[in-house]
Amino acid sequence: MATTTSSSRPYHIIVFGASGFTGQFVVEEVARTSAEGPKGTLKWAIAGRSRQKLEKVLEQAAGTLSKPELKSEVEIIVADVGEPDSLAAMCKQGVIVLNCVGPYRFYGEPVVKACVENGAHCIDICGEPQFLEGMQLNYHNQAVDKGVYVIGSCGFDSIPADMGVLFTRDQFKGTLTAVESFLTVSTGPEGGCIHDGTWQSAIYGFADSDKLRSLRKKFGHKPLPIVGAKIKRRSALFFSKEIDQYAVPFMGADPSVVKRTQRFLHEEHEESPVQYGAYAGVGGISSVIKLLFAGMLFWFMVKFSFGRSLLIKFPELFSFGVFSKAGPTRKQMEDSSFCFTFYGEGYTEGQDPQQGKPNAKIRTQVKGAEAGYVATPIAMVQAAITLLNEPKSLPKTGGVYTPGAAFAKTTLIDRLNKHGFQFSVITGGEA
Repeated sequence: MATTTSSSRPYHIIVFGASGFTGQFVVEEVARTSAEGPKGTLKWAIAGRSRQKLEKVLEQAAGTLSKPELKSEVEIIVADVGEPDSLAAMCKQGVIVLNCVGPYRFYGEPVVKACVENGAHCIDICGEPQFLEGMQLNYHNQAVDKGVYVIGSCGFDSIPADMGVLFTRDQFKGTLTAVESFLTVSTGPEGGCIHDGTWQSAIYGFADSDKLRSLRKKFGHKPLPIVGAKIKRRSALFFSKEIDQYAVPFMGADPSVVKRTQRFLHEEHEESPVQYGAYAGVGGISSVIKLLFAGMLFWFMVKFSFGRSLLIKFPELFSFGVFSKAGPTRKQMEDSSFCFTFYGEGYTEGQDPQQGKPNAKIRTQVKGAEAGYVATPIAMVQAAITLLNEPKSLPKTGGVYTPGAAFAKTTLIDRLNKHGFQFSVITGGEA
């Protein structure tokens, strides 16, 4: 397994899709953390379809970070998802490819394939369960054979949730059996929004939900054992006393990713699996009315190709301004933040999880800066830095992994805590 550069593989990291909306912020984050590479240095390059656009990204990063040397020191590689030979040539030059090209259901697989075939580890920031689970089904065995780590969902989807559950388990004195997470997002006076690439992923994800169910059947998994009291599923809309606002089930990749991590840790390390429920706060009654109206409209339109076309063409209109083609401004990003609160229960040390009700609780939090374009690049880059610096703490073979499966035994959480995340215990102990 390669974690060091060589004459034939000159770069520790290649940022692919560097001129995309998220990619430009990943470039800035790599530049900020270059001293954290192996032996205090990081050799890196950026890649994409257009040399001209990539040059502009370097110019912008050089200006933003006051690092004029970026324009001459960071190499540019021209590579296109539609040209397999260019992807192969790119992957042969890097230890890790940070893939920022989405929606992943359309553009992700050629990159995973090229990475696995050419010996480059692959990290993405995908929040699409169908793609993530499809890559595990189709490429895990090949990645094992090649010693390549393919680690999906290393952004806001789903490092805070996946590593947050593991953090909660590790801080719990006993056997943790169930966790519920509640996400709240704060914005400043100018509000906030999300780039429409995420909106497109959601549209196609809902449209293809039947395919995800059939994909899961192909794994042939046995149900994970339930330890302790079975977690109760909440309704589609409820008032949460935990966060003092209305909440809905979290619609992203987190539940899928956390479950895959728990399965890996149970099957590979015989660890007791943790049940998980994920929810997101939506605010007061006016927000609920807006959400219900937008949700019903979305649910109806996503079923038809004409409806999907309209949703994609007018993201701001149909999402009440939550998504936009322009994405958030830097000021909006600076003023935004997120908070996951985890409520866990289980059995204290010495108590038999098979006997009686859980007798202990714990509450933890994971806080961070703006989720999509500040926290996501930090999480992605720290995942790469961890892979480079701690190869002996990773799973013993390559493969297609979740963040929790890949990084459970590493210092990723400590690294994130040094870069603006806050993993903390609020309360813990017997109920």
